[in-house]
Amino acid sequence: MAAWSPATAAPLLRGIRGLPLLHCVQRTFASQTEGELRVTQVLKERFPGATAIQVTDISGGCGAMYEIRIESEEFKEKRTVQQHQMVNQALKEEIKGMHGLRIFTSVPKH
Repeated sequence: MAAWSPATAAPLLRGIRGLPLLHCVQRTFASQTEGELRVTQVLKERFPGATAIQVTDISGGCGAMYEIRIESEEFKEKRTVQQHQMVNQALKEEIKGMHGLRIFTSVPKH
């Protein structure tokens, strides 16, 4: 068996059209994707009093899976499952095209 070297590993680390795999999945986080913007807008409309809404496409930018962090007074005195149901209900149309969703909800601390 040959020793590992960058030259021998290079063909294994190539993706589609010979581009490095990291190039294929690399995404800049300087701006939101179209899907992140859409989900954020829906949540802002449904939870207008939210003090924080953060939506991150954790599928590499293809829109298959999102992580949502939302802080709102509307979650006060509700169990976590009820809070998540509220978010799921708000995103019922968007969820149809998703593979998965991570939801983190909280109530603002005063």
